[in-house]
Amino acid sequence: MGYSFWIHDDILKKHAMRILLADKQDITRMGLVHIVLDMNANELDSIPTLEWKYVEDKAEMMLALTDDDEAVVVLDYTLFDINDAEELLILCQRFSHTRWLLFSEDLSVDFVRVLIASSSQISILTKDSQLSEIRAAIKYCIQDRRFICQHMTEVLLAPPPVKAVEKVNLTKTETEILKDIALGMTTKEIAEKRFSSFHTVNTHRKNIFRKLDVNNAHEATKYALRAGLIDSAEYYI
Repeated sequence: MGYSFWIHDDILKKHAMRILLADKQDITRMGLVHIVLDMNANELDSIPTLEWKYVEDKAEMMLALTDDDEAVVVLDYTLFDINDAEELLILCQRFSHTRWLLFSEDLSVDFVRVLIASSSQISILTKDSQLSEIRAAIKYCIQDRRFICQHMTEVLLAPPPVKAVEKVNLTKTETEILKDIALGMTTKEIAEKRFSSFHTVNTHRKNIFRKLDVNNAHEATKYALRAGLIDSAEYYI
């Protein structure tokens, strides 16, 4: 007696891949959604169907990954509430099927070296990348491969510069904003306090991070504490 069976079409379809957009800049979000929709329309012969979702903070992101960690997280590390490389690597271990695409500005070389040496789940893409590189990075992550953009590859391969030991020179405004950042104020709150636009304060924030060679508010706060810009008692209140 012979047996025959058939497989339902739904089983033959490629499993949909979730893209979690962990980026707080609206224009970046819109651009990423456009890329995802275009990839759905034109590249389904080589990738599964893509589903996208915004996540506003670390708690929402972790909730989404706890439900199903087979996903690609496009993460603006410099604006998201992840404290340091160690915490990001812990998330990689916890969500072992997740690919992390760091899509950020001004990531320090030492920070990137630690990440790529510690986890193959992490890819790097700077926000000045060409559209073709952004598409390629997302595609690599979907296919469970690492992607390092051309700009960061060149930086990583370049000989280390000879750095003179010198004090970081922040302007009066940058020093005031750094203190506010260290005290836990958001960019929006600082802008309201200073009667400035969000864009102006965000530009100062980027300049501060670049001058201090840090990646986020947590690392900037450590500098502010060491430099005596804020008292530790103020910080822990």
